[in-house]
Amino acid sequence: MSAGAPRRSLAWIVRWLHTYVSMLGFLAVVFFGITGLTLNHAAWFESGAESTREEKGTLDAAWLGQADDSVADRLAVVEHLRRVHGIAGTVCEFQVAADECVIVFKGPGYTADAVVDREHATYELTETRKGAFALIDDLHKGRDTGPVWSWVVDVSAVVVTVSGLTGLWLLCYLKKRRLAGMLVATLGAAVPVALWWLFVP
Repeated sequence: MSAGAPRRSLAWIVRWLHTYVSMLGFLAVVFFGITGLTLNHAAWFESGAESTREEKGTLDAAWLGQADDSVADRLAVVEHLRRVHGIAGTVCEFQVAADECVIVFKGPGYTADAVVDREHATYELTETRKGAFALIDDLHKGRDTGPVWSWVVDVSAVVVTVSGLTGLWLLCYLKKRRLAGMLVATLGAAVPVALWWLFVP
């Protein structure tokens, strides 16, 4: 900083931080606000949106190993299902038994289950898509979304928290509105707590 440059006050720094952090988190606030509503009233938005597809097919028997052991070429089986049937999501389960394999794929608003008959090298696949609202609800919860989206949720939570705390800090500098603002903030915190205490079993 040059000798003639003014020293930034703490209030200026907090105001700057609040402004730009709030803009950075604006979309996150809107998204999590809307999806909070759709999540709380899932029956309103998700009714009739689910679609299910069933498929059958065969696999290379060499991928499945011997029927009396637990060896299977898991990658080959998974990639075959993705290539032939366009399966999405990540593999969250791959169970191998003497007579069958069960593979479960999951993603936001999405599941696919494949049951493989090891003796005959055949499989039955069921894919379920739950619709757009179920997808954004799972994004809200971070369910079956993978590590990258989990990181997005964490960053959004930090951004929204910083925005709220810096806004409360700035309120302290507004002498004419400080008391009223604090009373409203206290009321906004007390009402949900009271409703939870009185009405939530």
